[in-house]
Amino acid sequence: MDQSYCDRLRQDMYFLTSNGRLSEHLVDKIILQLNRVYPQILTNKEAEKFRNPKTLLHTRLSDLIKHLQNKGDRHCQEFYRALQINAEQVYNDLPSRRIIKTTDSTGIDTDKEQYILNDRGPMFFLACFSVAAGFALFMNCCNSGTKVVGGARKILGFSPIIIGRHVRNICMLYLEDTSRNK
Repeated sequence: MDQSYCDRLRQDMYFLTSNGRLSEHLVDKIILQLNRVYPQILTNKEAEKFRNPKTLLHTRLSDLIKHLQNKGDRHCQEFYRALQINAEQVYNDLPSRRIIKTTDSTGIDTDKEQYILNDRGPMFFLACFSVAAGFALFMNCCNSGTKVVGGARKILGFSPIIIGRHVRNICMLYLEDTSRNK
C-alpha cells in the first residue's frame, strides 16, 4: 500500500504503453506540461526527444517512463499529476489506482458515498429538521400541563419561519382543542 511513485509507474507501464490508451496528442500535452510547468523534470532537449514524431509513440512513451524512473520518485509523481490533469479517465483506470482504491481501510467508495449523502440537498435537511422540531414541540405540549399550552401557543404563533404556516395552524388548532377538553 505504501508504494513509491516509481514502483507504481513500473506497475502501470504496460497499461500506459498499450495501444490506444494515450493518443499522441495526450502524450505531447503531458510532455509539454512536464517541460513548461516543471522545467526541472524535463529539459527542452529531453522534451524534444520525447516529442519526436519520427519515433513510434510506444517507444517515446516507454523511453519517457524509463527516463522518469531513473530520475527519481518526485519526477514520477509529477508525471502522475500531469496524467491526471490531461487524461483523468486513463489516470483513474490505472492498475495501481485500482489497488489503492480496493485497499481502502473503510471499504467505502468515497465517490458513491458523496453522491448518496448529497443527492437531496439542504432543503430536504431543513424540511426534515423542521418536522422533527415541530413534532418534538408538539409532543412536549401534549404531555405537559395546561399552563404550558399558553406558552406553546406563543412560541407557535411567532414561528412561521421555523415550521410552515399550515403545520403551525394545525398545531394551534390542536392546542386549542386540547385546552378546551381539559
